[in-house]
Amino acid sequence: MLPDADDLPEVLLDLAVPHEDVNELVALRGGVTGDPGALRLLEECVEALFRGPEGSGHPPGLAELFDEVPPEMAAAFPVYVFVAALPHTRARHRERGIPAEISRRTLADLGRQMAVHRRRHGTTGVQARGWLVRHFRGELYQLGRLQFERARLGLRSAPVIAAAGLDAVPGTRCLNLHIPDFHGPLTPAACDRSLALARGFFARHFPEEHPVAALCHSWLLDPQLKRYLTADSHIVRFQERFRTVREDTEPADTEPVQFVFGDPGLPLAQLPRRTSVERAVGDHLRAGGHWYIGHGWFPFRAE
Repeated sequence: MLPDADDLPEVLLDLAVPHEDVNELVALRGGVTGDPGALRLLEECVEALFRGPEGSGHPPGLAELFDEVPPEMAAAFPVYVFVAALPHTRARHRERGIPAEISRRTLADLGRQMAVHRRRHGTTGVQARGWLVRHFRGELYQLGRLQFERARLGLRSAPVIAAAGLDAVPGTRCLNLHIPDFHGPLTPAACDRSLALARGFFARHFPEEHPVAALCHSWLLDPQLKRYLTADSHIVRFQERFRTVREDTEPADTEPVQFVFGDPGLPLAQLPRRTSVERAVGDHLRAGGHWYIGHGWFPFRAE
């Protein structure tokens, strides 16, 4: 199920795995291939990854299976799962006619999540390992600056979107929009280009789905950011694309700390103030405030 030790480095580099992690992953490969229990668990993970209907916005979780991995290989094991799933993923992409460049950039999120893990822990591993299930199932695609996930409207979002005059009920096709890290500034021009790519992409490769709206669930949509950032900032301009779906009442203070500073457990007093966003996040928390996940949407029509 895994490439041999000579071929594995090239596969890892194609997935944007950081260079400093490659040798360790090649060395640990033998611990997986030489252990019948580990191989069986690897096969179970790959089967579970592709189980169930596509495009629901709720892909299967692998957390329970990952918890069965022996401690000595737990950090690296998700990498081998995604590498073993790769032929199936590419077959799904080929069936849909997904261009090779889009496939490559989408699956390179494995390397991004490994870079996040190394930034936080200084070791080889995969941050948000369950997140990558979407990519390897063929449900999420990197299209320019943004990522778009095939999904369906939920019980809370559908009435709001229907009230705006769109044909929307729970289960109607939509897209979940995500903002990846390590991909440059969130400029209006980059977002415009990404949305244009998405309209053509989903019309061409998923013509039967007809998503009616794009939704985003992110701390970047917390309206409190407008208190700290200028009206022409990239984040404020991004917020202005969206209409509100709902407002959260439960604080999510660790979200901006995690994404801005790289570690959700950093003490507030130690948060740097180098940029306007860093100052906004840290100063607001130090003043006793809270941050919330914003939930927004806008109409989406494929070309």
